[in-house]
Amino acid sequence: MKTAPRTALLALAVAGIFAAAVLLGSYTVTVPDFFRILAAHLTGGAKIPGASFIVMEHKLPRAVVGGLVGAAFGLSGALFQTMLRNPLASPDVIGISYGASAAAVTAIVLFSASGAMVSGAALAGALAVAGIIYAIARRGALGAAAGRGDAAGNRLILAGVGIAAALQAVVSFLMTRADIRTAADALVWLNGSLNAASWGRAGVLGVALLVLVPAAAVLARPLRILELGEDTAAGLGVRVGRTRLAVVVAAVGLSAVATAAAGPVAFVAFLAGPISRRFVRKASLPASALAGALIVLAADFLAANLAPLVLGGTVLPVGVVTGALGAPFLLWLLVTANRKDA
Repeated sequence: MKTAPRTALLALAVAGIFAAAVLLGSYTVTVPDFFRILAAHLTGGAKIPGASFIVMEHKLPRAVVGGLVGAAFGLSGALFQTMLRNPLASPDVIGISYGASAAAVTAIVLFSASGAMVSGAALAGALAVAGIIYAIARRGALGAAAGRGDAAGNRLILAGVGIAAALQAVVSFLMTRADIRTAADALVWLNGSLNAASWGRAGVLGVALLVLVPAAAVLARPLRILELGEDTAAGLGVRVGRTRLAVVVAAVGLSAVATAAAGPVAFVAFLAGPISRRFVRKASLPASALAGALIVLAADFLAANLAPLVLGGTVLPVGVVTGALGAPFLLWLLVTANRKDA
């Protein structure tokens, strides 16, 4: 099967889990009722008491935000992994998510921030840490490797891992200084959650993606050439330095806005690329975005509907489910890769 049909299957899977998230669960809605509710909301007609509020103010915005967050994380991870030719190069690993986490927890614990203030702090923290990491990696590459792409990529990853460790220590320190209620609020955000999803957040996220996704699409062609190596790419007319910087800016922006909207949802950016690559048989930015959306929507559906049945009513943040599912999948990837190498 070619790439396009496989990508279409991923899109159908995303549409299916999106519909399940909106229609099923503790409060089920039939398809005709959903369209009646949607039509009434758009035209200002008579609303169905209770059902209109649950669907239009809870279920639908939660699914929309979940899909957009997953797509942003998946696309961000794929950009990093393709540019650096390293499957470990994702926002989770190189420190960008930790920058957002440290800034958000600082805002929550020290300034009692909530809502948009926490999202703004997370966005600023992610961008600031990304700038520091890129500056360190670029300076090291210029000083020691004469611009070699592999050296620059390795330095970026190593710089990110080091900064992530330091920021994790900052987060741990702040959590020990917080009172129980504040620490609980911070912990929910750190795990990644869609509980605060709203049409306002969906709108901000949608506007950001309207800018960042076309930018990623423009970078797709030079990025594929860059995979051949910097010397080959330069020989084919690609401006390597500018392309690398543009990819970093786009990937960081995608990760930052997604983290600001839902917190650092674990493993999504890390796994979306490998999953889509195995499914469509090649690296694909659209497939990675769809895989990220599918992971987040499916994990949130499990967390909100199946986990309470197993855990006696406890509803889990979506990040707990993605982390629990992502770790064994990572081990499976390592095992299968070792078998192929053998």
